[in-house]
Parts: sequence; C-alpha cells; structure tokens
Amino acid sequence: MPKFTKLTGLIAATHTPMNPDGSLRLETVAAQAQHLIAHGITAAFICGSTGESHSLSVAERQALARRWTEVIRGTPLQLIVHVGHNALPEAQRLAEDAQQQGAQAIAALAPNYFKPAGVAELVDFCAAIAERAPELPFYFYDIPVLTGVSLPMDEFLTLGRQRIPTLAGLKFTNPDSAQLQLCLRHSEGQFDILYGNDEYLLTALSLGVRGAVGSTYNYAAPLYQRLLAAFERGDLATARDLQYQSVQLVKLCAAFGHARAAKAVMGLLGVDCGPVRLPLRALTPEQIAELRRRLDAAGFFDWILR
Repeated sequence: MPKFTKLTGLIAATHTPMNPDGSLRLETVAAQAQHLIAHGITAAFICGSTGESHSLSVAERQALARRWTEVIRGTPLQLIVHVGHNALPEAQRLAEDAQQQGAQAIAALAPNYFKPAGVAELVDFCAAIAERAPELPFYFYDIPVLTGVSLPMDEFLTLGRQRIPTLAGLKFTNPDSAQLQLCLRHSEGQFDILYGNDEYLLTALSLGVRGAVGSTYNYAAPLYQRLLAAFERGDLATARDLQYQSVQLVKLCAAFGHARAAKAVMGLLGVDCGPVRLPLRALTPEQIAELRRRLDAAGFFDWILR
C-alpha cells in the first residue's frame, strides 16, 4: 500500500470545460484551478459524474488529466483522477496515464452496462484497474443512483483490503447513513471515506466524515467552509442553517437540471466552463437569465460573497 494521507475538507468534483461545439476547452482549466485554490478547496476530483466522464473519449480524458497536472503543479491543490470505464482495458489505460502524469490518487466507479453480480466481481474489476497504477491510492466511487450497482460497501472494504493493495477508501455518494457508519469504522477507521452528497454534509460530519467530494463545492465553497467552521466550533444552530441553504441551492439547480445548471452558475461567477455535451442539453440564454434571477432571489450571491 502506498503511503497516503487522508483527505480532509472540501474536494471539488470539477466540470469539464467545453466550447460551444462540444470540444474540450483546456485553456479554462487554469481559471478553474485558481478559483478552487482561492476558496480553500483541498483537491480536484476530475472526470467524474460532474465532469461528464462517460461522454468523453479516453483521449479527451487523458488530455484533461494532463492539463490539470500541469496547472496545479507547485500549488497546494491535489488531484484525484476518475479512471472508471465500462471497458476494463480503457480503465487500465486511464489509470496508467494518471500515474504517469503525476496525479495524487485515482478512483473508479462500477461498470454499469454489464454490472458486477456481487462484491467479489466488483473487487476483481477494481483490482485489475488499481494494479496498473501501483504507486497511487485507489478509491472506489460508490454512486448507485447513477450506476445501478448497489452493493454493501463494508463488504467491499473487507474483500478489497485483501485483493487491492492500494485501496485507500471510498468516494461514498450514497445516502445510506448506516452503511456510511460501517465504512467509517471498518478496520478501526483505516479507510478514507469521502462523502459525496453535498446536501447531507452536516449529517456525515456528525458521523465522523472529514473529507467530502461534491459538485456544489465548485461554486458555493464559501457556504460550506462556513458550515465546516461552525461544526468544528460546536455551533450546530449555524451549521444547520447553512446546510439548509445548501439544500435550497441544490433544489434550485435541480429544477433546471443540475449538471447543466451547475455549469451555467460557474459562468455567472466568471469561470466559463461552457455547455454540457449531448445527450445533455445546455440551458438557453433565457433559462440562464431565469436561473440567475432565482439565485439572486434566494440570496445565493450574498451567501458566497460573505
């Protein structure tokens, strides 16, 4: 197992910047990184769900990882590259490339067309990916709402500990708080459990989570930084109010389609990540204007500029 330090604080699941024609716009990555660093983000989690990874080619994902490693070199920002793919050889290529480029860790979600029948099959799949990047910590990315693969993660950690020497932990994007507790306490707390449901962050903190990966941390980090600070000083009333603001924000963006609305919000903050790629459809100028109006009415710009 390579030595690794558990990640703490906010980790942004970043957007993949695109031109209006859907091609990559790699020159935007520098502005994304600067924005995250300015708001105290610990690491960037690239090419995940927010990054539209399943809509990107392997070559595009490699180019994006290469650009991120170039941009953040010499900064405090760490890099986790999601390398999951339905085709195992492609996932292995992405893992090898992430290690060569100098990422700090890799992650992979479950294959979701031909799904693993059980934990053993999932562990075998992950082991075959992780062995191609033996110097990097490996995180399994559990997000059953999108993959349709819902398996007990405590059992995954038990078998994974035996089969995957580089297993560091989980990106746990799953509202099951009982499973979360089992994973947090597994092997006397050895594993790094990064929480992935932004609107439940306070609940996860109360159970022992110390690091979180989320899409809203791209554009609302100040809100969550205040939540973390309130929790740490024991001010639960303030922390609950801030979490409620998070819930309102997530609900508002979801009304427009979260993936495309989140990219539009980044543009409103001066970091233009462009449109989403088909089959998702970008917001129209009129929809963006309405999104801005609703964000303004909800006090969003006051929340993040405070």
